[in-house]
Amino acid sequence: MSLGIDFNVKESVLCIRLTGELDHHTAETLRNQVSEHMERYDIRHIVLNLEELSFMDSSGLGVVLGRYKEIQQLGGEMIVCAISPAVKRLFDMSGLFKIIRLEQSEQHALQTLGVAS
Repeated sequence: MSLGIDFNVKESVLCIRLTGELDHHTAETLRNQVSEHMERYDIRHIVLNLEELSFMDSSGLGVVLGRYKEIQQLGGEMIVCAISPAVKRLFDMSGLFKIIRLEQSEQHALQTLGVAS
């Protein structure tokens, strides 16, 4: 299975919806596309919707952590929302939820950033 990536920009927030599998085959594509969007749209925050992501490996975690660090340097925030149980377990084990906030829905994540959906 491959990775589906959907981007939506709302003010200074980049919403990323992932479907399928984020692994060593697809991580570089995601990294490049996110960087491109961040530069083009003057992004300050990222909302990462993982509801339809069925699998993630350590390469995927690396991409998420790298984008988190970029956003932090800009003074922004990354929020993960609507995470699938399998991927949530990986985030829990890796300790990423100690630095990245988890919200129930994309709409709620946007509201906490002050952006109306």
